[in-house]
Amino acid sequence: MIGNIKIQNVSKNFDGVNVLNDFNLDIEPGSFVSLIGPSGCGKSTLLRIIGGLEHSSEGSVFLDGEKITKAGSDRGFAFQGSNLFPWLTIKENVSFGLKARKIYKEKKGDVAEMLKLVGLSGFENSYPHQVSGGMQQRASLARAIVGHPKVLLLDEPLGALDAFTRMNLQDEILRIKNENDMTMLMVTHDVDEAIYMSDKVVVMSARPSRVEAVVDIDLPRPRVRVQDTFTLYRNKILEYLNLGGKVQEAEYNI
Repeated sequence: MIGNIKIQNVSKNFDGVNVLNDFNLDIEPGSFVSLIGPSGCGKSTLLRIIGGLEHSSEGSVFLDGEKITKAGSDRGFAFQGSNLFPWLTIKENVSFGLKARKIYKEKKGDVAEMLKLVGLSGFENSYPHQVSGGMQQRASLARAIVGHPKVLLLDEPLGALDAFTRMNLQDEILRIKNENDMTMLMVTHDVDEAIYMSDKVVVMSARPSRVEAVVDIDLPRPRVRVQDTFTLYRNKILEYLNLGGKVQEAEYNI
């Protein structure tokens, strides 16, 4: 299996503000890992470094033994907003990366497959403003996975959705993971979401961030949100967050 991520001694500074400090983490191939921590602790920054959209100030990140130095098709990225191009149809949005890489002709069958996978068959020729927010997010997911990346990076992809749509898409993402051999790494502020979806929850401390704890979620799937063990995991993670969430300086949006 592919998709092993190794984060080794990573530090990141923004204009003298130390966001990540000697951060170390190993993510097993094929696992679903959530990053959770106080606002401004560098969760999204870490995700962008793994995605090759930011460079670390110190340290390195490796994917299957290869050092990450730039963005690549082996990593898909889904953001909080769908970030769809409003002037393109749903199909054209999903196809965009393949066309940019000039591999659309041989891969166009994958577009229809991914649209079907996320439940958007029949909406191929709709524009983003003509479909719901949940459907836009589904299209964003299809765009991120159509190139069959080793790793899918999820930066609060469901944060802007209503609770009902959010829970439905949590199941959708897990189904996509089961049907595609990839590692998933997600940033979230929702403790229940992290427990429901993840094999491991990485609790990050306040800035400058380190790993406060790694919590293995040993619950059978599909998971039941109201069971006693789920509540125990929630209390455990909240306790870690309270211990590691004290910020010593003014907050920054990073």
